[in-house]
Amino acid sequence: MSNQAPGVRIDGLTVVYKTPAGELPAVRGVTLTLEPGSITGIVGESGSGKSTLALSLLNAVQPPGRIAGGSVEIDGLGDVVGLRGEELRKARGKHIGYVFQAAQNSLNPLKTVGKQLLDLGRSHGVDDLRGLVREAKELLGRMGLDGARVLDSHQHELSGGMRQRVGIMLALVLNAHLVVLDEPTTALDMITQANILRIVREVHAERGLTTLVITHDIGVVAEVADRLAVMYGGRLVEQGPTREVLGAPRHPYTRGLIQAIPRLTGDIGEARALPGRPPTLATVPKEGCVFRERCPLRMDVCDTVDPETVADGPRLVACHAVAGAPTTAPPSGDLATKEHA
Repeated sequence: MSNQAPGVRIDGLTVVYKTPAGELPAVRGVTLTLEPGSITGIVGESGSGKSTLALSLLNAVQPPGRIAGGSVEIDGLGDVVGLRGEELRKARGKHIGYVFQAAQNSLNPLKTVGKQLLDLGRSHGVDDLRGLVREAKELLGRMGLDGARVLDSHQHELSGGMRQRVGIMLALVLNAHLVVLDEPTTALDMITQANILRIVREVHAERGLTTLVITHDIGVVAEVADRLAVMYGGRLVEQGPTREVLGAPRHPYTRGLIQAIPRLTGDIGEARALPGRPPTLATVPKEGCVFRERCPLRMDVCDTVDPETVADGPRLVACHAVAGAPTTAPPSGDLATKEHA
């Protein structure tokens, strides 16, 4: 897999957490393909299960959580759910680069960035540590930072935007070709945010990566992702090409998310918050549709039957109301008329 962007096939993934009320699913039956060389965005409110899904790519779900079913096949690695110990440790970093939600949490406050870089190189058996430092400086330089200075700094001497770039550098420096960015722009101002997204796009293209971006911000996904998957209550409710999903959302939750954002729809007076709140582990319904409590299209069947995920052209949607809608024209024609209307 040395210089190849890997494909990833997540199939029927279920992750449960032990609670006083028994094991409850944080991710339930998720199936998602990351095409080699693509940028996929997963969007959803906090608690939707998106970070748990991302950690599953590293087989890094921590107790009291565990992967209870399904597989995560990564080209060149096989099913990471079956990897253990040393094999798994090698895969992380070398094949899969992960940029954690708060970059400062993955930095050691007591060591300089350079010292942490050398630790990383040694733990992965890198022979040419000088080369590693050179590569790190070059990557930091390309992100607009003074590489030598950053490597000599402790985390408290760096701003949030700098730490985020250090996180991206550490995820890429071992030459991983699958990169997971968890909330890459949270807590950054708009200008730094735009910079980080530009960097993500450039580095992705130059290095030939397969990239997964996890975020609660549809604006971030609209900026960078080719494909978009929308997550709610541990389920994927809609996925498809980003422009199509944003241009003509099919699932009522996706529609609600987009309507709640003033900057995508123009007039700030038109932004409408979604009613209710997202479910927690304890309140996700055991049967039926996870979104029904907040859904304007709720029907009786939604209370008891899980909606099937139905293909609609390049789109996948899990919704009884959408599935039950008459599609006399073929789905693609249906989409085309919508987009040109």
